[in-house]
Amino acid sequence: MKSEYAVPLWHDEHERFLRLLDFLDTEMMCFHEGGHPNYDLMRDVIYYLQHYADRYHHPREDMAFELMLKRDAALAPHIKRLMHEHRVIKTVGNKLYKYLEDIIEDTFIPRETVEAAAATYLVYYRSHIKTEEMEILPQAIHLLQEEDWTQVAAAVPAAPDPLFGNDISARYRDLRIQIAREKALTH
Repeated sequence: MKSEYAVPLWHDEHERFLRLLDFLDTEMMCFHEGGHPNYDLMRDVIYYLQHYADRYHHPREDMAFELMLKRDAALAPHIKRLMHEHRVIKTVGNKLYKYLEDIIEDTFIPRETVEAAAATYLVYYRSHIKTEEMEILPQAIHLLQEEDWTQVAAAVPAAPDPLFGNDISARYRDLRIQIAREKALTH
């Protein structure tokens, strides 16, 4: 895989993740105001980001980051922070997912606890994507060679996207409809 293909794919995934974070943010505002957000879809957003982004997208990024560090050690502070953020995002995502499951099962969770986890998740994830888009992807285009991109692709076997791909998983059908509806409203 070459950078002219890999980087746009990476960017497109970021755009899809941001749409999901926007949806989660909107639902959290409803939650904060005492409304009735769609907890099932919120949980599906976190599940998707854990089971697709954390299993396929982030490991490929981590491999690219390691290869970039070999070519430009000056990137170390940014890359080490981004790799750490992958772990934080995963940990906070697990916590938020558990809180949403508890809410769905009618277990009392203090509103502040859920809001704090969601805010941390949203802020970290958005900041993380912004840093990658502004500071890392432009560098990746210049630093990584074709053999590097082959290593990145081989780090984690490709898997079909169960939410945004052609064959939508049954779990994500309602979420896909909701995301498409919101996209249509903004265009």
